[in-house]
Amino acid sequence: MTIVNVGQLLSRSAAANPDQIAVAAASKQRTGGKDRQYDTISFAELESQTSQIAAGLVAAGARPGMRLALLVPPGIEFIKLVFAMFKSGVVTVLIDPGMGRKNMIQCLSEVNPEGFVAVPFAQAARCVLRAKFATAKFNITVGRRWFWGGKTLRQIEALGKNARQEHGEFRIENSPDDPAAVIFTTGSTGPPKGVLYHHRNFVKQVAELRDYYNIAPGGIDISGFPLFALFNSGMGVTTVVPNMDFTKPADVDPEEILTAIRDFKANQSFGSPALWTTVGRYCEKRQIRLPTMQRILTAGAPVPPHVLQRLQSIISDDGEIHTPYGATEALPIASISSRTVLEETATMTQMGCGTCVGHRFPGIESRIIEITDSPVENIDEAVELPSGEIGELIVRGEVVTPEYITRGNANALHKIADHDTVWHRMGDVGYLDKKERFWFCGRKGHRVITSAGVLFTVPCEAIFNCHSSVYRSALVGIPSTDANSPGDLQTPVIVIEFWPESKPSSKDQENKIRSELKDLAMANPLTESIQIFLYIDKMPVDIRHNSKIFREKLAVWAASKAGFFFST
Repeated sequence: MTIVNVGQLLSRSAAANPDQIAVAAASKQRTGGKDRQYDTISFAELESQTSQIAAGLVAAGARPGMRLALLVPPGIEFIKLVFAMFKSGVVTVLIDPGMGRKNMIQCLSEVNPEGFVAVPFAQAARCVLRAKFATAKFNITVGRRWFWGGKTLRQIEALGKNARQEHGEFRIENSPDDPAAVIFTTGSTGPPKGVLYHHRNFVKQVAELRDYYNIAPGGIDISGFPLFALFNSGMGVTTVVPNMDFTKPADVDPEEILTAIRDFKANQSFGSPALWTTVGRYCEKRQIRLPTMQRILTAGAPVPPHVLQRLQSIISDDGEIHTPYGATEALPIASISSRTVLEETATMTQMGCGTCVGHRFPGIESRIIEITDSPVENIDEAVELPSGEIGELIVRGEVVTPEYITRGNANALHKIADHDTVWHRMGDVGYLDKKERFWFCGRKGHRVITSAGVLFTVPCEAIFNCHSSVYRSALVGIPSTDANSPGDLQTPVIVIEFWPESKPSSKDQENKIRSELKDLAMANPLTESIQIFLYIDKMPVDIRHNSKIFREKLAVWAASKAGFFFST
């Protein structure tokens, strides 16, 4: 069977292993003491129910290409609806509720959906904001409907049942180039942008991840990131949805993750570095091992070696942690294993060489080009740099999405035409080593331009992250106080977040650590120009992974706090 729609991957999984659990979702309440209860659905049931919903959507008037916003919490219902919407040919608008009410409303308004498939609270909010969603006429309530009209999910299922009885089994009629979804970026370097995914992108993503990591049907995955569950179902892997707030992975209760792993003897998981920092430290403190775990994928920000070391010591002896690299617009791009990091690249990272994210996936082409903040219309205008020189990463391949459909002016800054294909400018800076591995040195927009030269975030921060009291650090630039310097020059500032148990308890301890940080700075040519060190209780981070530091917000905060240090 030629796969043209990601929904067909679910059909294939169901045909191969119909009775295998496709999704198990933890209930919110424990029953019978410490036991965790789960709602489950088999692959055969998931395939049948998603086809029925898809048939119901079409019978109700859904058209190929119609944009429908999906606002349903992670769980079985969410996964059912995503696959049903894929099968029906509508374009599913997926959005992180954790981005905050203002951003959510703005993003949904910009994408101009023709309807909402949503829980009652979201439908009520749509009605209150009716003027912003004037085109949203095709609305389905997942749960009890009140005053806003439209159909309920139960009514859609009934329509689908009747349609299948009258016309036979539902058939997917798509091409690989049809639009499938709109997914928003995290907004770590500006307002979130709506990324258009085609079915081709999703199908290729599943194939790349499956083949690169040798993911086989029958595996069991603990889902720390809801969208990864869609890949699981396409690969014949059981998804276990733990009891957690997916908008706050750093605050996860480790016991919820461990309980899910033990209950299902899970062999893999995908989660952010923040989630695995919390779980790993919990396991280390209590000497907990996870012998069934063979594979952990963690991504969303550079993964510190201490996280990899901790995880490597608690999973199966022959298990491995992998850190896939990519972005909402292009994923996966590259990958590196924990053993390679710990045995080879971690030492170089600590010296300020950047973070090695590994070799590119087979379906990816990549180049390092000269850094510019201006548009590059055609690939012939891009200046390619030699190995070892820091520049901007651009990529091309079937997993690379073609365009933004909101914040459309961003296309000129992020897309480069090359005949009938498009290169995506990742917005990341770094270099290729002699082994053709990419070394990540930070976001292009986060580089700090000083009178002493350009400072890149990741290499500089690594110098200070070596201090035993430092959990993480962030380099930001604030306006220069030198009246004789050009207006675009900045003063570099390092902001420090301590490990909870290492926070200084007095001014003397603060000053001692600041002195030690200055010594570290002076000992490395990369950081010798940095003179200002600020302490913060908790870094502002992205809502999706709780790992990317919002340096724009941090820079404003640092500028307000740094005045004292210019006179010391």
